[in-house]
Amino acid sequence: MTGSEQQKLSGRWALVTGAAKRIGAVVATTLHEAGANVVIHYHRSAAEAEQLAAELNGRRASSAFTATADVRDVAELQRMAKQVLERTGRLDVLVNNASNFYPTPLGTVTEENWYDLMGSNLKAPLFLSQAMLPALRTANGVIINIVDVHSQRPLRDHVVYGAAKAGLAMLTRSLAKDLGPHVRVNGVSPGAIIWPEEGMSDHLRAAIIRQTALKRSGTPEDIAAAVLFLVRDAPYVTGQIIAVDGGRSVGW
Repeated sequence: MTGSEQQKLSGRWALVTGAAKRIGAVVATTLHEAGANVVIHYHRSAAEAEQLAAELNGRRASSAFTATADVRDVAELQRMAKQVLERTGRLDVLVNNASNFYPTPLGTVTEENWYDLMGSNLKAPLFLSQAMLPALRTANGVIINIVDVHSQRPLRDHVVYGAAKAGLAMLTRSLAKDLGPHVRVNGVSPGAIIWPEEGMSDHLRAAIIRQTALKRSGTPEDIAAAVLFLVRDAPYVTGQIIAVDGGRSVGW
């Protein structure tokens, strides 16, 4: 990376939700490597979040810290937003990555499933974006929502999750329309990147890989690269959702 590229994000602050591990941690690390300071949000993964912050601060002093909230709770989101801005004084990038994922076969769906999956995947990005909106407008900032290729085509037995991500796709476009010209809003839609920790059989994983044009799974770095592109290198792009899925959506 050239010095001029790093300069674009130098002194800027990014908040990444669900950043203690998996894709979120790689996104936070990638933005940090590009020159940004990062806020690492977590809910239950305190140890992993603190370890990541320590690693990033070891590379560049006072460039990372952690923040905690249950993203399904609007009051907690508002509290976290206030605490983050009191410490940073600004926010340039918001990456809504935190997400719960598990199957909800029809006949077993509970109201708690609805609250959990809609709350983490759709409600949280809306209300956190709203809480951070004044700071993002001041900074001419960027919102990136991590969507899912299944926002367009359903995944069997994931009716609530799919509906939540479809809502997030529309939220992304709606925010882009409402927040221009001061705030750009885009989405990244992962395909087969990191398999969920539960709820997906080997048979289903193999079937998903067969549907991709590249015949392989991707990596968290693929998602982080797309986020970085939209944040740093695409000043005339808003309201778009980039599928990072190895061509899976082409074959559907």
